[in-house]
Amino acid sequence: MRARSAVRLLQRTLLLAVLSSIAALLFGAPALAQEPTPTPPAAPGTSVEQAPPADAVSVAGSLNNGGERLVGVDVAALDASGAEVARTTSETGGRWTLELSPGTYTFQVVQETLPDGVSVQAEVQRDVQAGRSNTVIFSFGEARTATSIPFYEKFVRTTVDGFRFGLVIALSAVGLSLIFGTTGLTNFAHGELVTLGAVAAWFFNVSLGIQLIPATVLAVIVGVAIGWLNNALIWRPLRKRRTGLIAQLVVTIGLAIALRYLILIFFSDRSEPFDDYQAQTENNWGPLSITNVNLACIIISVVVLVGVALMLQRTKIGKAMRAVADNRDLAASSGINVERVVTFVWCLGGGLAALGGVLFGLSELGGRVQWEMGFKLLLLMFAGITLGGLGTAYGAFLGCVIVGLLVQWSTLVINPDLKYIGGLLVLILILVVRPQGILGSRQRIG
Repeated sequence: MRARSAVRLLQRTLLLAVLSSIAALLFGAPALAQEPTPTPPAAPGTSVEQAPPADAVSVAGSLNNGGERLVGVDVAALDASGAEVARTTSETGGRWTLELSPGTYTFQVVQETLPDGVSVQAEVQRDVQAGRSNTVIFSFGEARTATSIPFYEKFVRTTVDGFRFGLVIALSAVGLSLIFGTTGLTNFAHGELVTLGAVAAWFFNVSLGIQLIPATVLAVIVGVAIGWLNNALIWRPLRKRRTGLIAQLVVTIGLAIALRYLILIFFSDRSEPFDDYQAQTENNWGPLSITNVNLACIIISVVVLVGVALMLQRTKIGKAMRAVADNRDLAASSGINVERVVTFVWCLGGGLAALGGVLFGLSELGGRVQWEMGFKLLLLMFAGITLGGLGTAYGAFLGCVIVGLLVQWSTLVINPDLKYIGGLLVLILILVVRPQGILGSRQRIG
């Protein structure tokens, strides 16, 4: 009897355990299937880690503190509510990139990650859009508090800018003037030689990673080669056929249009920056304020132009160039190889135009290259060499410096966006009052 009671007790215990397990499964499963309690949203101003969105747009920049590239510094992007949506760290060369959805963001440099003694002036708000270059530039150092500059300081700074701009125009235009002096050709495609020189320097600097100074030297060599090809493939055959100067002028216009749009096709329709010498700080010496890049442009232009002047006065090829410019037939009868002189002039003009294009991009376009920059400069080159005297290198130098000064001085009274109009007014005035220019002669024009 006792054994049976024990068996029954064991059976009841097992049955109770089975029923308890079934009840736990029936009532506990719905609770387990419920979603976990959601995490509360991040408070404004906190960092959020997330993968790049599907419609991501690249936003990039370079941290440059007066020439010092800042590496290992954090850059954050905040949305309209002030919440941090992305963060990155600057790498080699101070470059940084963020992937964001289109919209309006506030970009800031994280102060805690900056080196000692370095400060950033302010945050930058940018409207990020697809299909365009989204670049953010931060200003480092102490912000200037002065709101007004005395007129004499503006005049001094504008005069220095005008002298610098005039030297760059002269450097680009000397070749144009020498070509006219030796061949009588008015080359409307000379502006494209300027653009090709700047594009070549950009290609060597950005695409191939060569530092800008040696890249500029290579661009000058490319300019020399383009000048030689121009003469060998187009102008020498036309001269042998005794094609008239008016017909050749029309050819230069067609060549200019063709080259300009070939540059547009293979380069870009947007301004493209050089990798080096961006975000320059100004040196203040009393009323004079100038960046190191602009100072270097002035020095390089003066040295090159003085070298060209010495070459014209002291060397055999320079004297031959002046002889051909004065009287082509007399120079040929005296034993000068006129075609060799003309070839040298085309090569020299192409090299100077290429160098002028690089300096124009650095000093006037903020270190950028544009597909029609040479076309914009062409009017000022014609105004300068017409003012100084067609066909004379010294006249081109003098006239271009005057044009550069007038263009920059005009910004004191008119909108700076309209300053190039002064070049057209100078060109019209000189053609009406003194068509031979300052250093030109009536016999040369007649």
